[in-house]
Order: sequence, then structure tokens, then C-alpha cells
Amino acid sequence: MGRFSQKYLDTTIELLKRIRDEEQGALDQAAGMIADAVQEGHCIFAFGCTHSSLPIQDLVYRAGGFMLVNPIFGPGITALDTRPTTISSSMEQMPGYAKVILDNSPAKAGDVLILVSVSGRNAVPIELAELAKARGIRLIAVRSREYSEAVTSRHPSGKKMHDFADLSLDNKAPKGDAVLEDPKMPQKFNPVSGVTSTALLQALIAASIEELLRRGFTPPVFLAANVDGGAEYNARLVAQYRDRIFYM
Repeated sequence: MGRFSQKYLDTTIELLKRIRDEEQGALDQAAGMIADAVQEGHCIFAFGCTHSSLPIQDLVYRAGGFMLVNPIFGPGITALDTRPTTISSSMEQMPGYAKVILDNSPAKAGDVLILVSVSGRNAVPIELAELAKARGIRLIAVRSREYSEAVTSRHPSGKKMHDFADLSLDNKAPKGDAVLEDPKMPQKFNPVSGVTSTALLQALIAASIEELLRRGFTPPVFLAANVDGGAEYNARLVAQYRDRIFYM
């Protein structure tokens, strides 16, 4: 017993090591983009569909979290609360919906958008990336390079999300996402992109905070609300940065 669980953890650890060793240059560049935007008074946004929304949500409104990351949510594709759940997969492939989402967000030229899509092949992340580029919003794409390069685009343009990005980060997930296999199983099982995308995004925030500190700027970070004085501390910072926080 325990072989599958150990294999999953070992595989995940190896992928995280690859992120550490292979993505640091891209992380530093992305952190520089975020630091530039923050210092220039611009805003930071983040978006993902269904499961790719979960790593985004892990960044937002939490103890130790960078206050200036604003989630953008698309109704029906934000999480898995839509019934039947299969609707969300179809909506992610629906041309035109990305414009509705972006038009109803406060994102504007000079801002930074972190966009997560493991395959980068569906219409919503592709069109959101294309629209962001056209509107002067700087784009950091988070994807699996292996997965994305192994599949075709589902968009009429033939493009994929990363084609419009200023910079791409690779979460190292394999094609199909699942990492375990057994002769008795007809397919691989246990996906890994949720773990690696979340770790990659948290590493990006860490690199951004480091870069801002290096420039002499103290970034606003949430103190745990369950720590004495935490609520008051957070309220002061939220008030100070009210013009760049849209989720409160």
C-alpha cells in the first residue's frame, strides 16, 4: 500500500524542482513586469477557466497574500459550481465570451494580466490573450509547454494563448495532465497541474515582492486576520490601495 501516493508525491516534487531550476529566469522577468506596473500605478489582474481558476483564487485575499492581485471571473467558467458541470467546458470553447469578460473588467492599458490555461487551446483564454495584447495590457501566460505543443488549437485562428503573451511560464505538467499509470487502468490518473500552477504562481508573487523590495517599495501584503491586530492592519492597507483593489 502507498505506492501510488508516494509516486504521485515524488513526481510532483520532481516537477517542482524543474520549475525551480528551469523557470527562474522567466519568473524574474515576469516579476519585473509586475513591479513596473505596481510602481507606475497600474493594476494586476489574473484569470483562468474552471480548474485553471483555482490557482488564481489561491493568490487572492489570504494571509500572506499580495493585496494587488485582482481575480477576473467569467460567470459559468469560474469554478465547478455550474450544473451540469459539462457546460463550463463548452463555454470555455465559445468564441466571443472573452470580450464580454474583458469588457466588464476594469483592466486597461498598462495593467498586467496573469492568464492560466494548461493547454492554451480553447477560445476563451486565446481570445482574452489576443484582446489584452490589442488593448495594451501586458500578458503573463501560465501553461504547460509540453501539453500546449502536443495539441491543436480549437480557435479558428489556429493560434494558442501563448502566441499573444509577453512572457510564458511553464508549469511542467505532461500532456493530458495525469501522471500515474497502472496496467489495470485504461488511462493515466491523478492530475498535477493544479499543484504546479499554484506553486508557480506563488513563486511569481514571491519574486515580485522581492523585486519591489529591491526597488525600495514595500508591497501591501495581508496579515492573517486571526492574528491580533490583523484586521486593523489589513483595513489600513486596503484603504491606501483602494484604487487598485477591485475584489473588496
